[in-house]
Amino acid sequence: MQHTRMEAAIIYESHLPDALRRALVYAGSDGFVASLPQLLHARLGASFDNIIWNTWFTANSEECVARTPQGNWVLVVVHGGGIFATPERIRTLYHASVDRNSELGFTGLFAGRISDKENSDLVDGRLPDGRQIPIYAFGDFERGIADLPREYAVVMDLGMAKKARTGYSAFDDLRDDPLMIARAGGTEQTAAYLDRARTRNASDTMGSWHSLNEIEPEQTQSCICTMYGSPGGERARIYAPEGIDHLRGVHTDFGIRGDTGMINMGRYVAVAPRNAVTGVRDLSFGA
Repeated sequence: MQHTRMEAAIIYESHLPDALRRALVYAGSDGFVASLPQLLHARLGASFDNIIWNTWFTANSEECVARTPQGNWVLVVVHGGGIFATPERIRTLYHASVDRNSELGFTGLFAGRISDKENSDLVDGRLPDGRQIPIYAFGDFERGIADLPREYAVVMDLGMAKKARTGYSAFDDLRDDPLMIARAGGTEQTAAYLDRARTRNASDTMGSWHSLNEIEPEQTQSCICTMYGSPGGERARIYAPEGIDHLRGVHTDFGIRGDTGMINMGRYVAVAPRNAVTGVRDLSFGA
C-alpha cells in the first residue's frame, strides 16, 4: 500500500531569505516551492474558507526586465524560481551598495538589479543555480502549451507588458491581458481562476499590479511576485482602521502584484512527499 503523499506547509518568516531557506529545506529534492500558477491552481480547488484565499503568499515566480542579444527589451516571467531563487542571492541584494551605480543593489522602486551575466543567461533559459528551463514566446504560450513543466518562463516584448492593466481591473478585461495570462499559467487557467475569484469577490474587479511604466530605463531587474487575499465579509472590518478601504472585504484585496518591494516578509507554500504512516499529522489524540 502506498502511504507517501504530497503535503504542503506554509513557511512564514519576517525576513524573506529566511522564509525561502526554510521552504527549500521542507521541499527537499523531491518537492517544490509553489509558483504563482501553482498557488492559483490550489485556490481553484479550495473552499473560500481555506487560508489559501484569506491571506497573502509569496510566489516562487519572478518578473524580470531583460535585454536580448539583439538589444530588444523584454519581460521574462519565470515560474518555479528565477534569479532570486536562493536565499544567498537575496542576501547579496540586501548587502549590496546603495550607490545608484551598484550592479547588484536595489532599484529606485526596490526591485533587484540583475547583472549582465544573469541577464544574458536568463534570456537563454539558464538560471544562477544551474537550472536550464524552457522559455516560451508569449504568442505560443497564449495559444497553449501541452504538458507545461513545473519550471519555465514566458517572454514578451516589454512594450506589450507595459500596456498590461495595473490596478483594480474588470475581470472580463483581465481574461485577455497578456501579463495576467503569463502570471496565471496560460489562457485556460486564467479564465478558470477569474471565474472563481469573481464568485468569491462578488464584484466586477480584481487587483493586478505592475510598475513597468515607472521603472528606470535601461535597467535589467527582477521582482518576486505576490498573491494577496483578505478575510471576507464583516470579519475583515475588524482589522481595518477607518479610511483604509483596501483592507475591507474580499472585493478590494490587492490581488496579484509584481511591484512589491524586495525588502519584505516571506510566506511561501512548500510541497514535499511525506509518509502518512510515520508522521503524526493524521493521528487521533483524543478529546
